[in-house]
Amino acid sequence: MGVANRIIRRAAIVTYEAEMNVVWYARKGVLTLCVTPELLHIKVKDEGEGIADIELALQEGYSTAPPEIRELGFGAGMGLPNIKKNADEFKISSVVGQGTELDIIIRR
Repeated sequence: MGVANRIIRRAAIVTYEAEMNVVWYARKGVLTLCVTPELLHIKVKDEGEGIADIELALQEGYSTAPPEIRELGFGAGMGLPNIKKNADEFKISSVVGQGTELDIIIRR
C-alpha cells in the first residue's frame, strides 16, 4: 500500500508540527494515524492549556512560545498554519484549561 513521496512529506510536516505543539504546551497528548487506500487520517488530542483564540493562532507568525523555545530556533508561529496548509481537511477545537484536538485528512 505504498504512499507517494509527496503525501509522506505532507504527513511528516503535519505530524511534526502537531507533536512539537504537544511536547511544548501539553501535559499529555496522543497522536493517531490511520492509513487507507484513499487517505491518511491524523488525529491529535492533548491535555494542555488550550487555545483561547483559534483564529489568531492560525495566523502565520503568531506565537505564544516562551523565550526558551525561541532560543532553540522554534516558535516562529508557523506550526498550525503549516498543518492547515498541508491538510486537505483540517478541524481544530480547543477548550482553555483542558486541551486541543486536531482532525486532519490528507488525501492520497
